[in-house]
Amino acid sequence: MFFEWSLLTILSILSVYLFVKMYYFKSITSKEQRSNELMKLTLQEAEILIRKYQIQLQRALGNVDILSDELTKLRNELKILKQRNTKHRQEVDRLNGKIKALEGRIDALL
Repeated sequence: MFFEWSLLTILSILSVYLFVKMYYFKSITSKEQRSNELMKLTLQEAEILIRKYQIQLQRALGNVDILSDELTKLRNELKILKQRNTKHRQEVDRLNGKIKALEGRIDALL
């Protein structure tokens, strides 16, 4: 009879121990799963943000290329305008010289 009670007690204690251990590992597993799911969501959000910023970067780089082309065109136009301005100044100086020469002739005639 003592042996039966001892066996029953040991089996009961072992059952309770294994039952508690099972719930402990089950709770650890569920926490780990929630943590993994949260990590997956965080990674998905990060991927979405990376894609968004990548698209914005591509647009910005495209805009920089367009602006660089426009800047090059404007620099070329500025060079052309400077050349024209130089030619016009030379022409104005030449015409002023002719005007002075003609004024000198008019004064000589008077």
